[in-house]
Amino acid sequence: MAYVGAAEAGAGCIFCNALSDPDDRRALVLARGARAFLILNAYPYASGHVMAVVNRHVASVADADPEEVADAMRLVAMATRALAEEYRAQGFNIGINEGRVAGAGIEDHLHVHVVPRWQGDANFMPVLGDVKVLPEALDATWARLRGRIA
Repeated sequence: MAYVGAAEAGAGCIFCNALSDPDDRRALVLARGARAFLILNAYPYASGHVMAVVNRHVASVADADPEEVADAMRLVAMATRALAEEYRAQGFNIGINEGRVAGAGIEDHLHVHVVPRWQGDANFMPVLGDVKVLPEALDATWARLRGRIA
């Protein structure tokens, strides 16, 4: 409830704001690379839902440099290892939604979603009942994953 009650839309790009915030815990940043960073999704589909975000404010894979995409994918690999170890994830949905029609919630800053999955998980809930089930608060998820990544 603290998470739901505190939700508010900030000004500017949430990814650029997180990148410039020196407090990684507050910004939910798990790791920083040379050209990309790893951040918890503030509105996750499952506990441990993270995103690898290119540092530069570009909207598409075509606009990104190959080095930026490579750094983002390095962070995706780091995230899957950490999630498999810490959360015993059995699989992952990994993807990029480019453009609003493709499902991008933030369409002007390139990011890659990493959603951990488990046999029998409740990830069907958003489809059937427009409901999300999250058994863990974001600050607890941040602490667990930061310990595996940093």
